[in-house]
Amino acid sequence: MIDKLKAVLLQVEMWPEEAQEELAERALEIDSGLHGGTYHATADELQAIDEADRNGVTTPEQIEAALREFRDA
Repeated sequence: MIDKLKAVLLQVEMWPEEAQEELAERALEIDSGLHGGTYHATADELQAIDEADRNGVTTPEQIEAALREFRDA
């Protein structure tokens, strides 16, 4: 393990649980990508898409493009 990663992991121990959970989710995404796994959008990502749809911030085409990206990743 590289020294930089070791230092970060020591710092992570002092982070709030929510931040540690987010880091763990992102690390699993990276690991999945390295092993040819399928990307699954997080609950936060799906919620952001739903909110954008409800608020009219995005067009239906933009929402479909985002969902397509999640499916293809």
